[in-house]
Amino acid sequence: MDISVVIPLLNEKESLPELHDWIVRVMNNHGFSYEILFIDDGSTDTSWVTIRQLAQTNPCVKGVRFQKNYGKSQALNIGFKKASGNVVITMDADLQDSPDEIPELYTMITDQHYDLVSGWKKKRYDSVLAKNIPSKLFNWAARKTSGVQLNDFNCGLKAYKKDVIKNIDVYGEMHRYIPVLAKNEGYDKIGEKTVIHQARKYGHSKFGMSRFVNGFLDLITIWFLSKFGKRPMHLFGALGALMFGVGFISAAYIGIVKLYKIYTGHTAILITNNPWFYISLTAMVIGTQLFLAGFLGEIILRTKNKSKRYKVSETT
Repeated sequence: MDISVVIPLLNEKESLPELHDWIVRVMNNHGFSYEILFIDDGSTDTSWVTIRQLAQTNPCVKGVRFQKNYGKSQALNIGFKKASGNVVITMDADLQDSPDEIPELYTMITDQHYDLVSGWKKKRYDSVLAKNIPSKLFNWAARKTSGVQLNDFNCGLKAYKKDVIKNIDVYGEMHRYIPVLAKNEGYDKIGEKTVIHQARKYGHSKFGMSRFVNGFLDLITIWFLSKFGKRPMHLFGALGALMFGVGFISAAYIGIVKLYKIYTGHTAILITNNPWFYISLTAMVIGTQLFLAGFLGEIILRTKNKSKRYKVSETT
């Protein structure tokens, strides 16, 4: 199969038939073999009914319905697991991503041999203050932190080589950082394509300003995981050694001064009256705790048990 189109959605009943027809038209015009995977992330409208109707009329349509809203990352996770196409395209269901971009994205993967191609909505139809400016700041921070030179990490329109999506684990809210996850797994040929951004035709956006706050927090998480995720002792052990060293040197200094004053006949104050005593004690305790955190991290890595992060109620 040439292409799998993975579409996570939440309450998009109005746009689904139009999006489906548009994708089918593009696929037929270019002679692609394809499948369309609609991942219903706990919609409360009749989106699932629409998906079932589309699946009955088009055998290339498949659907997965979550029991409740788990988030876009979990929807992409199961979509990637079920996708069987040589090239996997992801897009949003709100008609702001154009299926007409699919042929060129497909060519960039198959002919130009990119591992991943991300869309760049260079001209946007969103509010400048609510989305455009925060998005630019977010993308700048993501580039500086991750080293992946993309202008639009948040764009839902992306193309992947099949191997990429089968070897990355999208969890939490890490869908924004799939290119970074791919790079961490060794898929570093990452391209970008300017794509058309269309104004929302139906409904309203499901994302508020909180996504940028969460995005920056996730950025810190993925930076940490990319640097120390497979070797937590390298970070916690180094910090623990530093803190314990500061505490030990402070304690040794207090002890030497105390002994010197006793030896020279001077009146020595109680060690517990010296503020350095508490500094050294605190530093050694913190250092020990950091060491323990590193050991626990290493143990968890070696014994962790992967479990499902969502529950599917129906499939088509």
